[in-house]
Amino acid sequence: MEPLYSVILLTLVAGLAMPLGGLIANFERIKPQWLETELMHGITAFGGGALLSAIALVLVPESIPHFSPWPAAMLFLSGGVAFMWLDIWLSKQETSMSQLVAMLADFIPESLALGAAFALGTINGMLLAGLIAMQNLPEGFNAFRELKSSSHYSAFSIISCFALLALLGPVAGVIAHIWLAEWPVVISGIMLFASGGILYAVFQDIAPQVTLDKNWLPPLGAVMGFALGLIGYMLVH
Repeated sequence: MEPLYSVILLTLVAGLAMPLGGLIANFERIKPQWLETELMHGITAFGGGALLSAIALVLVPESIPHFSPWPAAMLFLSGGVAFMWLDIWLSKQETSMSQLVAMLADFIPESLALGAAFALGTINGMLLAGLIAMQNLPEGFNAFRELKSSSHYSAFSIISCFALLALLGPVAGVIAHIWLAEWPVVISGIMLFASGGILYAVFQDIAPQVTLDKNWLPPLGAVMGFALGLIGYMLVH
């Protein structure tokens, strides 16, 4: 298959894990209630762990070779500040989209990296796409529940929106494959900026939702999510 078609197909499949996660969340019903509560907190932690693995194992390691320490740190910090202001704005709008923002902030830079990887031949694209999909599934699950509980949107509208957002992956991948592969510094800067924003979102919005009084199992989901990312990273490399 031509590299460009591979980029389109793999980023689309990875992106469709978002509406799939939302679909599972919509039909998921578990009894008794305490088990459902623990599972929801565990999945939230799993998504946070997957996001941390994306930062620690993919986004930052792939981007820092193109920068000296100070510019890299400034890009990382600026991403965190930008997401803080976005969080403040969303709070004033009385809507909660932290999981959705974190999901897209992870998906788009990784799609850029995937498109560039096929152009440069530096990374096994299929394994990287698999890692992205494994992150998007729990993130789509959590983002759906967050939006459903804090907005008036119907389940169909949210899942349809996720399906449309999945198209951003092929767009980003094709842009990187055709135009940005010659400027890896640009892609690396976007990845560092996104990393800072994702880290802010994890500790501001995702991690506080994990803990339960007198229950220690849900946070283990974060370890499992990071471990999944570690497996993907080691397979890719």
